Amino acid sequence: MWLRNCWYVIAWGHEVPAAESPQLFTRTVLGEPVLVYRTLGGDLVAMEDRCCHRHAPLSEGRREGDSVRCGYHGLKFEPSGRCSEIPGFDTVPVKACVRIYPVAQKNNWIFVWMGDPVQADVALLPDNFSCESPDWQHKPGYMHYDTPYLLICDNLLDFSHLSYVHEKSLGGTTRIAQAKPEITTVPGATAEWPQMGIRVSRRVADVPAPPFYQRFRQFDTNLDRWFDYEFLLPATLLMHSGGCPTGGQSDDPATSVRLHSCQTLTPETATSTHYFFQQSHPVNEGDNSVTESIYNSLIDAFNEDRDMITAQFRNIAFDPERPMMPLGMDAALTRFRRLLEGRITAERHAMNQPHPSLSTPVAS
Repeated sequence: MWLRNCWYVIAWGHEVPAAESPQLFTRTVLGEPVLVYRTLGGDLVAMEDRCCHRHAPLSEGRREGDSVRCGYHGLKFEPSGRCSEIPGFDTVPVKACVRIYPVAQKNNWIFVWMGDPVQADVALLPDNFSCESPDWQHKPGYMHYDTPYLLICDNLLDFSHLSYVHEKSLGGTTRIAQAKPEITTVPGATAEWPQMGIRVSRRVADVPAPPFYQRFRQFDTNLDRWFDYEFLLPATLLMHSGGCPTGGQSDDPATSVRLHSCQTLTPETATSTHYFFQQSHPVNEGDNSVTESIYNSLIDAFNEDRDMITAQFRNIAFDPERPMMPLGMDAALTRFRRLLEGRITAERHAMNQPHPSLSTPVAS
């Protein structure tokens, strides 16, 4: 169902408490509860949030130095996952341990590797540079969906929906849906492009400025708009977007809007998803009020997305096997799903496991 040998975002860096805090952070990824905490030395630990004894959540226990003690029967687990103490017992069985996941932090995103730990490679982390850059400013966001993550991937891979779902916010014109995107495959497995995915570029010329852009400055002319992004496995969007007066210079900060967005989806379960997002503007092109305005616009727009996708999922649930009618606008999402399914198939063959079809249908 899911690609496992890859990095998934489990939290923003600021969500995981400091080492001195007694609080424990937990979040479910690919149907597995994961506890994340920081050691006194500042290292991150990602541990199965399930005691090996009676399967109680370790997050209901407490920190003791760099270890975690289960709140049910008191078993104490080291950052390695090994149980070091069982109250009332002189010795601890060798098998008394919990799973430890590879974990890494990059630009304020904390990632966990849910597959074979031997294959965990930080070179495969996406370049989410604007999540923590002195040159870019944003307010980080999180949203929870009660839908499969692939339906949200579909939404992000086809921006024609901006013309209708976000008509009064991010979109502002039906011309976005009419513009033909250029779609290529990010090759992956190279030093330059270690991640695999889809690259999408859409140009929309001579259109009115959307209400979203008017919060930067008042435009009295039409704009040329652009959306250039990579959508990388397992589900990360990295996008440059913006607009400038028609025929003008896209890199002129005095007249253009320039944005960089990092968005990523992490399956919680087969039918629920974690959505981490931000949209940054250059620090010298707008103040804190602009940052807050961008964030509020995203929340409004992503609520519009969630409402539509949730309604879509309800319809799909009535007849999950009913095929969707393929249309040309599905090119990017179809290519991405085929790429993803190919990687899942290869992964399962390597583990000698059968490969079920992806859980939600898509036009092919």
